[in-house]
Amino acid sequence: MSLFGTGALGRVVRSGVGRRRVQTVVIAVATAVVAGSLVVAAAAPFDNAFKKQQGSHITAQFDPAKASAAQLAKTGKLPDVTASAGPYPSTAVRPVDRSGFQLPTLALVGRSGPDGAVDRVDLKSGRWAQKPGEIVLDASFEGPAIGIGTPMKTSNAKDAPTLSIVGFAVSVSKTADAWAAPAQVDALGSKGNPVLRQMLYRFDSASTKQQILADRKKLAASVGFGALLGTESWLDTKRAADQGAAATVPFVMAFGALGIVMSVIIVGSVISGAVGTSLRRIGILKAIGFTPREVVRAYVAQALIPAIVGTTLGVVLGNLLAVPLLADTESVYGGVSLSVAWWVDVAVSAAALVVVWLAALIPALRAGRLRTVEAIAVGRAPRTGRGQWAHRAMRILPLPRPVTYGLATPFTHPVRTLAMLLAVAFGTVAATFAVGLTSSLNAIGTSQDPENRAAVTVTTTKTMEVAPPPPPLVGGDGGDPPPPGGSESGPPPVENSAASMSKKPKVADPAKVRSAVTSQPGTESYYGKAQTEVAVAGVSGSIQASLYEGDSRPGSYEMLSGHWITGKGQVVVPSRFLERTSTKLGDTVRVTYEKETANLRIVGESFDTSGSQLEIHANMADFKSAEPSTFLVETKSGVSADAYAQKVAAVVQPLGGDATTGSESGQDGVILIMAAMAALLTLMLIIVAGLGVLNSVVLDTRERIHDLGVCKAIGMSPRQTLSLVLASVAVIGVIGGLLGVPAGYALHHVVMPVMGHAVGTSLPSPVLDVYEPVQLLLLGLGGVVIAVLGALIPAGWAAGARTATALRTE
Repeated sequence: MSLFGTGALGRVVRSGVGRRRVQTVVIAVATAVVAGSLVVAAAAPFDNAFKKQQGSHITAQFDPAKASAAQLAKTGKLPDVTASAGPYPSTAVRPVDRSGFQLPTLALVGRSGPDGAVDRVDLKSGRWAQKPGEIVLDASFEGPAIGIGTPMKTSNAKDAPTLSIVGFAVSVSKTADAWAAPAQVDALGSKGNPVLRQMLYRFDSASTKQQILADRKKLAASVGFGALLGTESWLDTKRAADQGAAATVPFVMAFGALGIVMSVIIVGSVISGAVGTSLRRIGILKAIGFTPREVVRAYVAQALIPAIVGTTLGVVLGNLLAVPLLADTESVYGGVSLSVAWWVDVAVSAAALVVVWLAALIPALRAGRLRTVEAIAVGRAPRTGRGQWAHRAMRILPLPRPVTYGLATPFTHPVRTLAMLLAVAFGTVAATFAVGLTSSLNAIGTSQDPENRAAVTVTTTKTMEVAPPPPPLVGGDGGDPPPPGGSESGPPPVENSAASMSKKPKVADPAKVRSAVTSQPGTESYYGKAQTEVAVAGVSGSIQASLYEGDSRPGSYEMLSGHWITGKGQVVVPSRFLERTSTKLGDTVRVTYEKETANLRIVGESFDTSGSQLEIHANMADFKSAEPSTFLVETKSGVSADAYAQKVAAVVQPLGGDATTGSESGQDGVILIMAAMAALLTLMLIIVAGLGVLNSVVLDTRERIHDLGVCKAIGMSPRQTLSLVLASVAVIGVIGGLLGVPAGYALHHVVMPVMGHAVGTSLPSPVLDVYEPVQLLLLGLGGVVIAVLGALIPAGWAAGARTATALRTE
């Protein structure tokens, strides 16, 4: 306390600090909002994870017949190579789980341990594969169907070896989908799986595509022609990882900006109001001999000490609140554990204290210059005439006198009222934006899962629970062939068809399943669908394709331009396909399915957020060998979907098929994460807005407690006192709602397109136009709710105060 004075000055500071509990709480929560919002935006999860794991700048595949292990080891000593690892044996497998379901093609690499000079794999659960017969999978596969100890065959061949899962791990460099002991991978080579050699490199200069290409040329030249089969660049991996979470950045930054502005407004209002309401005390201090300089020091200290405490608590609270947000971001990126950046805590604390110091210094300097008599007079009551016009105007309203008195009160302190109004308005902005964001995210989830719109789904195979596919592998660096078993656009998708079953389970004849559907009297309409892979001329690797039979408009995706499939010779593609192939609507592409080739005209651009995996939609009639594996059925009005499904199932199950009612699928993980983050940040901002109102009403009530005592003495009841205080914030709530809802609406229409652009797509109108008139009206009333809830505690205190206590309270 010696910094601000000892003796009488120290006692004044300590006395003032003891009365700043509400101020401390408000500053703590306001600081927490900023800290919690900014740490997510500043976390840089992929970069942190890549640095921690010593990620691979270039992952290279070599032909062991053309480059020996000794030659490959020498490539790690090339100029500009700072570290290398390998050679590791690698191959491609398509394992089959214990239920008989075949997983996507996996890049399997033989490593004796997770550590190394490059690509230190993060073991999430279990242990590393130590001997033949064991395998470690990418953590994205872990789930109810696949866990530690689960056996799986390496292929659907009868003599394929069986491996037991002993662990799950994450490689931020995406150098493999699975790992096993090197001897195990070499043994698979004798089973017909070609085994290559993988090398991992870190370079001095690898921050641009040109540098990566130059490094690749050095590798190719060092081993001879044809030895280097393909490479993967860390830049492509980073781009894919950043794109996966890029959509979170715009809305987190929007919330962060709201939090910063609200914090500055509220903290400034809290401090200046606290000094302003102490003017009479300042006058008394000057009357007993305090100099203007001592007065300024005392009241700046009274502001800074609780601010330091509040800021410290706020940073701690912000770090705690950031834990679930960082965990969500970690799951989006699939990287290693994240932590709060230290500089964020320092920057937020310093900024908050600077705001507090300035907010306290200006009114303290003004108070220090006041004459003693003037300070005492101004401190007892508002300046003469301030707000009187409002009281005269409010008397005209046909409302009880306590209500009109309360409605006129905000005009007595216009600056304090403005701060409270802005706090309520920003709280309403946050709520409006969050409602729109959540609705848009739900609309995106619905648009990306059109099959679940059908009342009944009839399949040619028995339904079973399967593990989710892994995230797509990132392909070459601009000219390399894809690695074995993979492709530039990722591994083959999981197929729910007979071709993907290792034990060749009974599969129903699609014609008989179709007949079972059409013969049911409750069938209103249906269409068939097959999920498969095709090749598109000019695009390396396979592409996922949805082939439709019949009128598939009920299962269509939202369209950004053009129209959905209406007949043969048409194809609908996502925006990424158009960008990658440099095509446009009306162009023709050559599509090959198995041995059939068809020239299809692009008639529509679909809204697709599936990531780097390309998917096209075409008519099944263009490929004679294609058959539907799923039939999506709409039932007639009044027909129970459950009863319909049971009747169809009784017919198709003996054939090998099945029928189930449509059910809402779980939302995509990224969508759930963003919705949860938006809800948490919105709650924090609303709490800050409410505390801002609370602080302002506390200051105003303390300042007017003598007047309230007079009103009580002449007959005002506790209920009338309560209505007076609440009425003083009701108008602020109404105006704040009227300002906040349009601003939140506009913010939603600015941020959502930016989020779409971040993942490489535009947004259709059903995703943007999500607000209903009733919603907007209720959100507008939310401003009143924020204001009233914030004022409820001091209003209750004022109503419960005894008349004698109020009259003698200064």
